[in-house]
Parts: sequence; C-alpha cells; structure tokens
Amino acid sequence: MPTQKAKAAVPENRENKGKGKAYGLWRDGWARLKENRAAMAGLMMVAVIALAAVFAPYITKYDPTEQLIWTRGAKAQLVPPGRDHFFGTDIYGRDMYSRVVYGARVSLQIGIASTLISVIIGVTLGALAGYYGGLADDIISWLINVVFAFPFLLFVLALVAYLPPGLPLMYAAIGMVNWAGVARIVRGQVLSVREREYVEAAMVAGGRDARIIVKHILPNILAPVIVQATLGMGSIIMLESSLSFLGFGIQPPTPSWGYDIDQGRQYLLAGAWWWSAFPGLAIMALVLGFNLLGDGLRDALDPRQSGGEGR
Repeated sequence: MPTQKAKAAVPENRENKGKGKAYGLWRDGWARLKENRAAMAGLMMVAVIALAAVFAPYITKYDPTEQLIWTRGAKAQLVPPGRDHFFGTDIYGRDMYSRVVYGARVSLQIGIASTLISVIIGVTLGALAGYYGGLADDIISWLINVVFAFPFLLFVLALVAYLPPGLPLMYAAIGMVNWAGVARIVRGQVLSVREREYVEAAMVAGGRDARIIVKHILPNILAPVIVQATLGMGSIIMLESSLSFLGFGIQPPTPSWGYDIDQGRQYLLAGAWWWSAFPGLAIMALVLGFNLLGDGLRDALDPRQSGGEGR
C-alpha cells in the first residue's frame, strides 16, 4: 500500500510532467524556427532595425530635427548620400540617416503599443465569446463582423482627423480597430480548447470561470495569438506610414517614414531620389521582416507539427 508521502507526490509529478511537455513544445518550436531560413532572415531584419532604434543616439551624428540650412546655408540642401550624410539631406538640410534611424523608433513604438492594445481587447472579447457562447458570443461576433465590414483606414482617419494628433492617439486609434482579427482567432481556439478534459475537470472541481480561462485555456492558445500579433505588426507599421503620408499621422518635426516619403516625392524629378527612397526601403525591410517571422512562427508553432494538443 503506497505511503502518504508517495500519494502526495503524484499530483506534483503530473504537474511537472505537464509543465515539461509545454516547455518541450516551445523548445521544439524554436528548433523548427531556427531551421527556417526565411524566418531567421526576418528575425535578423527586425532585430537590426530594433537595435538601431534603441541605440539611435550612439549611431547617428546629427539631430533628426536639426535644420542645417541655418548654419550652413543653401549648400546643406538636398546633399546626395556621402561620407558626412550617409542617406543625404532634405530640402531643410536635415540628415536623412538620422531621420530614418529615429523614425524606426516611432514606427516600432506605435507598432508595439497598438499591438498590445489590440491583443488585450481581442483576447478578452474572443475568450468571452468562445467560453460563454450564447448571447455573449452573438453580440461579440456581430461586433467583429461590423469592424471587419467598416473600411479600416477610413475609421482611423476619422479618429485622427477630429482629435488632437499625437502618439497616444495613434496607439488607441490603430489598436481599437485592429483587435477583430485576434478576437476571431481566439474565439475559435477557445471553442476547441474548452471541450478538453482538463478544462472540464476544472469546471467539475468548481473552478471560477476567470481562473479557468486564465490558467487553463489562455496558455494553450498562445501560439496562434503570437503569430497573429507578429503578422499584425507589419500591417500596423504600414498603416501608420500611410497615415503620415496623408498628413494625418505623426506631425513634423518628429521623424516619420511616411511623412518623409510624402515630402521627398515632390523632388524625385529634381534628382533627390534619396529623400523618399531610404524611408521607403526602411518600411519595406521592417514589414518584410515581420511577415517572414510571422510565417515562420506559424509553421514552427503549428500543433500538428509539434505532436501535442496542449496540456
């Protein structure tokens, strides 16, 4: 007959086994991600731009808002790329290399903040719809369809056009209209996971709904949420650049890739191709990096490849 000590050790061993299995799934996912050359290239692109944004004061020579025409005169205008100005200067004598590097800070800041807002809203509403079903599911599903049906860019334009411009407004405006995709994915995942044995066991044991959702359901649907958030970062950066291009985004003199593209296109025929080209290449590299990384994560974290179904 097993001793009391042996009996007490059984649930602990099961819990450790579950944790080890979950750890193994993430470890295997990372191993598959490292084998995906495209995904690692995307990760490298994102990492390089993020590091440049973090260490911007140490890798740039000029202030991105400094207008050198006040100290150097007309000879500082539209200087082509060279040793002193790697990406040239604009019509105001501002160093384009500094503006591109500091512009990465703005784009990443908006992308991360807006993604967090959309994930929080989407996960909350999606989990409620999938777990409770019934009227709650009908209302939230209807709201998701309304958001998808409404023109995405027009809604954000309506918000930023009639409210004071600034970074907090950009966070809120983009995050408030970007949550629907996350909510739809989370709802579908919760509908599947809530039928699992460990969730039913938690319900029978009298666990509170909030505890069951947070402890037993959400940890097992993190993979698709992470993939959606990573892919969404590229879309958010494109949206922010589009708003700035149209004049509704980040206001000057704050460096913004979309704003610089809009200003520089007026001088393309004059031969000042660098003013628009380098911010455009930065947008392309960052969005492509997030898309490649997101596709790689989707393949690496696919449960059908990992050989497991959660805890």
